[in-house]
Amino acid sequence: MNVDATDAKIVRFFTDSPRASVLEASRVLKIARATVQSRLDRMTAGGVIGSWVPQPDPSRFGYPVVAFCSLTINQDLGHDAVVEALARIPELTEIHTVSGSSDLMARIVAQSNPDLQRVLDAMIATKTVLRSSSVIVLNTHFQGRTLPLLEAAAAM
Repeated sequence: MNVDATDAKIVRFFTDSPRASVLEASRVLKIARATVQSRLDRMTAGGVIGSWVPQPDPSRFGYPVVAFCSLTINQDLGHDAVVEALARIPELTEIHTVSGSSDLMARIVAQSNPDLQRVLDAMIATKTVLRSSSVIVLNTHFQGRTLPLLEAAAAM
């Protein structure tokens, strides 16, 4: 879907002021309210705006440890069955099928390093994961950074 500078301004406004109304966006951006609403509807329908839900921060409610884990899975089960089993572990916040020497890449949150070990053990206990390799995040500089990309695409 093509986006332009007006779309990017609207998304930037709601990123900076997520609880603002369409009317307020219209006033601040000096764009007709109907235009703001129709562009939001178009970008939502087109998947450019994927969600309007809050994004809870696990570190703020007791899960400050983050790790990325490469997983080698039992290929006989298939990816869907493996992902279904792993989805039952709430500390797994992302799972991606990847290319390379592993099959899946998971993002894990934990309460502590020993708790991370518990989560890794829980993954192995599903009998769907054969091997894992983890790296612990020491510092997060940014994440979920898509707005600059949208603005760059809008400028093309």
